[in-house]
Amino acid sequence: MEKLCFVATIPAVVHSFLKGHIRAAAGKWPVTIISHPDGAELLEDMSAQFIPLEIEREASPWRDLLALAQLVRLFRRERFDLVHSIMPKAGLLAMLAGRLAGVPNRIHTFTGQVWATKRGWRRSALKQFDKLIVSFATNILVDSPSQRDFLVSEGVLPQGKAVVIGHGSICGVDAHRFHPDVQVKGAVCAELNISIEQTVILFLGRLNRDKGILDLAVAFADIASQRRDVVLVLVGAEENVPFTRVQEICGVHSEQLRRVNFTPNPERYMAAADIFCLPSYREGFGQVIIEAAASGVPCVASRIYGVIDAVEDGKTGLLFPAGDTAALTQLLLKLIMSRDLRKQMGEAARVRALELFPSQNITREMLALYGKLLGQR
Repeated sequence: MEKLCFVATIPAVVHSFLKGHIRAAAGKWPVTIISHPDGAELLEDMSAQFIPLEIEREASPWRDLLALAQLVRLFRRERFDLVHSIMPKAGLLAMLAGRLAGVPNRIHTFTGQVWATKRGWRRSALKQFDKLIVSFATNILVDSPSQRDFLVSEGVLPQGKAVVIGHGSICGVDAHRFHPDVQVKGAVCAELNISIEQTVILFLGRLNRDKGILDLAVAFADIASQRRDVVLVLVGAEENVPFTRVQEICGVHSEQLRRVNFTPNPERYMAAADIFCLPSYREGFGQVIIEAAASGVPCVASRIYGVIDAVEDGKTGLLFPAGDTAALTQLLLKLIMSRDLRKQMGEAARVRALELFPSQNITREMLALYGKLLGQR
């Protein structure tokens, strides 16, 4: 029987984006997951074999070479028929190792480009790594049409090589998990000491400069100076922006901030939100946007590739030029001041999310691709 393998730098990404695909694939083929041992407990319920392998997110030549050698050895020993990678470092190492080991089907999914916000030699070097991934892979998936077009325009992808599953998104959205829930909203607000009458702005993601977290802090400081009835909830692990920096920017209005670390249950915080905000500088798609949408929450987000596929501007949310904090502030205030507009956009967002991005459709098409490739062999 054909054997499948998924490779990712960290288990949290597998848990967040590949869980549904892996569970479904495990019902048809033997499946193995290769990822970092830290966080392996997140993979326990996926009906797949787990092989721990330390792949560092940051550049580390010696450790990267060691990981490459280990992957080649694993691929030759296990004789996988298909290897599917996600995340840049895992993609580069897995696609090269798969080629060296003779894995017949090597798939990589692009979910955004680190180099999109870089300049000079760093941009060139990181871009070259993506080109190498493309050259080593037999198949490329991209999680949004606009990201695919960006990669083609940048010369990373040949025209016609990449596939977008459905209308976009790596995994779609589960309507049974993400949905409006008044009881959950009340419980979360109670946990975070938020009055049910207050308006909740939610950011869910890594506290990272590229996510626009500092822009959001500046905008919220302005909003909080005008509106005492608004709370900003930040959910996600610190990366290169500590929460204390956000507090410093907000100053005396920090009491209107709430902080939650990484959560395996983002649906709870989506249900508690009135407005979702993603002021990012780079996104492959903006998965959290359609999760918020399925929860009936409108979005204020930056007008960048990827995000423009997740938001229908003026109907399911509002878009602003990335980095324009004045525009971000005004759009947030527009939704804060109109409960009716939030309700109208939230309802439209939920309809669109469930129509275009249902998770079962994405999983079905993904498994159909696996079956086609394995059948061709």
